[in-house]
Amino acid sequence: MSDIFSSLDDELRQELTEYLSGFITQNKLDKIEQVLRWRTRHITVVLEDIYQPQNASAVIRTCDCFGIQDLHIIENRNEFRTKKAVTQGASKWVDLHRWTGGTRDNSRPCLHHLREKGYTLVATTLSDAAITPDELDLREKTALIFGNEEDGISEVVAGEADVFLKYPMYGFTQSFNISVSAALIVSHLIHRLHAADIPWQLDDNSVRDLRLQWIRRVLGPERKSELLASRYLQERRK
Repeated sequence: MSDIFSSLDDELRQELTEYLSGFITQNKLDKIEQVLRWRTRHITVVLEDIYQPQNASAVIRTCDCFGIQDLHIIENRNEFRTKKAVTQGASKWVDLHRWTGGTRDNSRPCLHHLREKGYTLVATTLSDAAITPDELDLREKTALIFGNEEDGISEVVAGEADVFLKYPMYGFTQSFNISVSAALIVSHLIHRLHAADIPWQLDDNSVRDLRLQWIRRVLGPERKSELLASRYLQERRK
């Protein structure tokens, strides 16, 4: 968010949220509230160095559809690119965290950050020794890590992972496309999460922040909400 919003106290942010709400339809406001009820940070997704834009775009869309708010993008050798025709605007509603530091080891900082935030690192793999989505313990926050289309997870991820996960397959083909794999696993785990007695919903502060963020994005270009906010603050000072 721009400085005009980030520097506000909670009371004024709430006032601005209510003010900006007046510029969008009730149907859109209702949709925002509906989506907020199902949003989660209990599960997050990590893409390590994937290189096909259609796969990146499809995973963003999957995260939005199943209520996952945070998607971490590790860029070691490959630049993260998307296709608008595939994302269908989903990137407006999901927080993308890009890990790129000009080196080829951006995996480690991302994984350490997630571990510090309390996430269990769950790496997807083709190994027969890996557990299935039904066996994964969801009581702890979970970071699902998907490697790139050609090599899978890196040695860094393999060395840092707490758990290895494999989606069961019953045919001759060894693996799914990464976007299909992400959709299957995320769908399976989200349905389990919703049925579990686990506090997976966003906390109140996150709900307030996202509500304002999404209202601003519904309004259109960021400059529009900034101008409206400036006008409101000027009137308020009179």
